[in-house]
Amino acid sequence: MPHVKLHIPGPVEVSPKTFKAFCSPMIGHRGQGFKDLYAKMQPQLQQLLFTKQLVYLSTSSAWGVMEGAIRNVVHKKVLNCMCGAFSDKWLDVSKKCGKDAEGLQVNWGSPITAALIDAKLATGQFDALTLIHNETSTGVMSPLTEIAALKKKYPDVMFIVDAVSSMTATKIDFDALGIDILLAGTQKAFAMPPGLTVFVCSTAALAKAATTKDRGYYFDFIEFQKNAEQSMTPSTPSISHVFALSSKLDDFFAEGLEARFARHTKLSKNTQDWAAKHGFTLYPEKGFESVTLTCINNGAKPGGRAVDVAKLQKLVKDQGFLIDGGYGKIKGLTFRVSNMGDETEETMNQLYSAMDNAMKQL
Repeated sequence: MPHVKLHIPGPVEVSPKTFKAFCSPMIGHRGQGFKDLYAKMQPQLQQLLFTKQLVYLSTSSAWGVMEGAIRNVVHKKVLNCMCGAFSDKWLDVSKKCGKDAEGLQVNWGSPITAALIDAKLATGQFDALTLIHNETSTGVMSPLTEIAALKKKYPDVMFIVDAVSSMTATKIDFDALGIDILLAGTQKAFAMPPGLTVFVCSTAALAKAATTKDRGYYFDFIEFQKNAEQSMTPSTPSISHVFALSSKLDDFFAEGLEARFARHTKLSKNTQDWAAKHGFTLYPEKGFESVTLTCINNGAKPGGRAVDVAKLQKLVKDQGFLIDGGYGKIKGLTFRVSNMGDETEETMNQLYSAMDNAMKQL
């Protein structure tokens, strides 16, 4: 069947070069070859995340490490910051892990702000919070730098950040921000197949995890640290993913991180301009738009144009491109267009042309 190019929030398009690396001949995960591969990537991962901490690799979706974070560092009560479908789920995860949890809910389309978090943490009830940096259901990017600044005021609160759809697309300076756990799956801005999560922990998070008796087995952060010190993983990893990650890291640094960040910002602006040209407004509050995907308002909020999203999707798909028709309670009332990963102005212009053609038929 002909390939339909992915411009959905994830998984995104994977390059032939990455697939070739993914199909590298198998090696033993406890042998020197794997250790050398991980050791080669470690300084690249540290540079990518702007950290001196060891960066871990988990064969799982990001949700596995998200659950692991709850089990490793929440002792008292966790504040789950909720601004969309995926951040909303973290409250359910916390409760199913048996933790005392409270949601900080804002309207979809609005960001989580430092002032809202400050008011909650000031109660002294919480020893951890969870935040999704870039909420793909709404296209909202919350102000991580301002939120992380609260860490100085609440040093004993563990700041857990999901950067699943922002890591590698925008600068996240782990050490300077002072957050405690940062994680991302590789199927989004990394532009790799799903199945691997990259994450890093602060020394404070590791110290707290070491005092947790029921932190579990598969996602025991202390075991990740011990193994990373030996350039290994606690259990058998998806070696194919690790080969692919090594290839992607080489790509990132060949392009240059600042150029990569700037490319994502430029492409997201181009998509926003496409929406405005066709009379649409954006779903996120102004100033909090994602740099990896654009959530276009299609009746979820007053103002702007509205079309038959399902028909738009089909017309675009007939030309070889897949866009997303919205998610959760705003399905059909928004549509989402991804620019994350390996996309360029040339590839995005091909998509815009297909979308232009589709709009003429609506």
